[in-house]
Amino acid sequence: MNRVVAIAALSAAAIALGLAGEARAKDAKTVEETLLQMERAWTDALLKNDPAALEKVLAPDWVGVGASGTNTQAQYVADLKSGALKMESQTVGEMKVRIFGDAAVVTGSEDEKSTFQGIDTSGHYVWTDVYAKRKGRWQAVASQLTLVPPK
Repeated sequence: MNRVVAIAALSAAAIALGLAGEARAKDAKTVEETLLQMERAWTDALLKNDPAALEKVLAPDWVGVGASGTNTQAQYVADLKSGALKMESQTVGEMKVRIFGDAAVVTGSEDEKSTFQGIDTSGHYVWTDVYAKRKGRWQAVASQLTLVPPK
């Protein structure tokens, strides 16, 4: 009888672990979809010159690093509002999401036609965005953008 009980307990545990694994996979897929949608919202905010939409994606303490140095969320939004940053077109390539609990990294590339303070900044870029889940909500907290020189 003890053997039957032990087998039943092991079977129940295996089923529970399998279901938990499926739930984690489903949760990861939902997080991935959320972050990809946020990346698309970021692109739309730049193309539509919509600072309010940009502020929804970027955390107040967001920091971006690029060719011009370090940028804060407040400065990035102000540059969009003032017209110092202008995005005429942007085509985003394939993106990859990696999830680490309440943190995630999204990497991708883009081809853009843009200007910053009247200087042409168009080109092909690769980037990394770091997201954190805070108070149940995902926000970008750090970014790095690199212009890839033409071959």
